[in-house]
Amino acid sequence: MGIWSTITGSLAAREYCAMVSVIEARGSAPRDTGARMVVLADGSFTGTIGGGALEWQAIASAQAAIAKAEANMSGPPVRQSVHALGPDLGQCCGGSVRLLEEVLSPSQLDDLQALAAAEDQGAFATLGRIGEYQVTRAVVDVNQQPDAGMLWEQFGQPRQTLALFGAGHVGRALVLALAPLNFKVVWIDPRPGAFPSIVPGDVAVVPSPEVVGELAALPDQAFVLVMSHSHALDLDVVAGALRADRFAYVGLIGSDTKRARFQSRLRQAGLGRGEIERMVCPIGIPGIGSKEPSAIAASVVADLLGRVEQCEQKAGAGGINKKMPLRIEGGHERG
Repeated sequence: MGIWSTITGSLAAREYCAMVSVIEARGSAPRDTGARMVVLADGSFTGTIGGGALEWQAIASAQAAIAKAEANMSGPPVRQSVHALGPDLGQCCGGSVRLLEEVLSPSQLDDLQALAAAEDQGAFATLGRIGEYQVTRAVVDVNQQPDAGMLWEQFGQPRQTLALFGAGHVGRALVLALAPLNFKVVWIDPRPGAFPSIVPGDVAVVPSPEVVGELAALPDQAFVLVMSHSHALDLDVVAGALRADRFAYVGLIGSDTKRARFQSRLRQAGLGRGEIERMVCPIGIPGIGSKEPSAIAASVVADLLGRVEQCEQKAGAGGINKKMPLRIEGGHERG
C-alpha cells in the first residue's frame, strides 16, 4: 500500500496520523531526500526514513504531535527539524537531514484522496508550499521546475511490467515474492483452474487460450518470463517475444541443456543469432542451486531487481527517476 493510501485509510477511519519526510539530506545519510514514513497514533508505521536513532526519535515525535492534535492542544501541525546524525544521534553516517513532520486530520480526507488516486497509477510529482498549519500540494508534470519557496516532491514509483507465462508451482512462488515490490505482474496461462483463488492486488490474471497473442497487449520495455506447463508453448512464447524486439528482458526457466535445445529450435524457426542471444536461460542469479520454488523465486527476483536498475540507468537522469532537490521555505524548525 502506498503512502497516500495509508494516510487516507487512517483518515477514513477517523484517526489522525503523521507523515515524516526527508526533505534535505547532506553528506552521508541512511536515506536520500524523498524518503518518508507514515506514523499512526499507536506508533505503528509504514515506510522508513532510514531506521536507527533518527527514525526512533521521529516516531516518538510524531506520536506526541498526533496526541496533541487529537486533544486539541496548541502546537503547529507542521514542523521542520534538522538532525546532525553524528553529534546529535551518535550514528556513524556523519551527515545531516532535515525532516518535515505533518500531522494529518480526518478533516483533510477529501483533499488528499486525489493524491491517493494518483499514487495508484504509479509515480507522480507534486508542487506545494509549507504553511504553518498544513502543506498544500498539487499534482504537476514531473519535469516542472519549482519556484523559490516551493516544495517539489515525488511520490509513488514507476512499476515495471512483468508478463509471467505459467501458473505452476514456481510461478505461484514468484508472484508472492514480487508482491511487495514495484512490479505490475500480468499472469498468463491457458488453464483457468491453474490460478490460485486469491492473488496479490497488483497482479492481473489472464486465463487466455491465445497465450502468444497476449504479447501484443504488453507495453514496450516489459519483462517477459516464460515457465509454462508445456515446452512447446514455451518455445512459441519465447519466439514471439524475441521477434517483437521491444521487450527489455526475455527469460526462460530451464537448464543449460534446455537453453541449447531452444537455441537450435529458434534457429530452425528462422530467428537470427542476435535475436536468439537475447534469450536469458537459465534465469536467476548464480550460486543458488536449490530447486525449491521459493528459493528459485528469490533468485529470479534478485536478478530482476538488478535488471530494473540497469534499465533505469540506461534511461538516464531525465523523467521521473531524476533526483531533484526539494526547495523549502517556512514552517517551524526545531533543533
